[in-house]
Amino acid sequence: MGNTSDGRPRGMIIHVKNMVSLRCKMKVKEELAKLGLHHGAVDLGTVEVLDGITSAQRRQLGKALLRSGLELMDVRKAILVERIRNVVTKMVHGPEELPKVKFSIFLSEEMGYDYTYLANTFSEIKHTTIEQFLIASRIERAKELLLDEELNLTEISYKLRYSSVAHLSGQFKKVTGLTPTLFKRRKQKRKVHLEDM
Repeated sequence: MGNTSDGRPRGMIIHVKNMVSLRCKMKVKEELAKLGLHHGAVDLGTVEVLDGITSAQRRQLGKALLRSGLELMDVRKAILVERIRNVVTKMVHGPEELPKVKFSIFLSEEMGYDYTYLANTFSEIKHTTIEQFLIASRIERAKELLLDEELNLTEISYKLRYSSVAHLSGQFKKVTGLTPTLFKRRKQKRKVHLEDM
């Protein structure tokens, strides 16, 4: 990337929270123009600032956007959240069994941060909890394992570190609206119908 001749970082992406509509995009463009900043792509949640942005300009932009309900996101937090998602995904979808320690301790040790800080950052950026993301990931993995048909429900619940088959089944039904058995039966039926066509 490098710097421009006046010391500003050249071309960078900034992240904007609550940017959910065309009106929001127009507001961001308007505020960038007021600061004399040239932009490239303006998408929901991200803006490419072509000539970079100084700390002072970033503060000014942040204040202006806040008045419209928009907020500049700390890129470090966004990166941290992505790392959390990657650790959870790797853990749930990896070939090894899930760790036997409590998940909060495992994540904290893996990431090198206090769990409360990780949980608060994740909720702030993703508007959901780490626990909800973990549950959704485990259920997605359970679906894959059910359809692979290599493991039975007891083995799946053990592999995904559920305390019991009933615990897995309860969470599965809460997330999907179906019991694991009914989910598997419907998928098999759909597969049979496709093969008949």
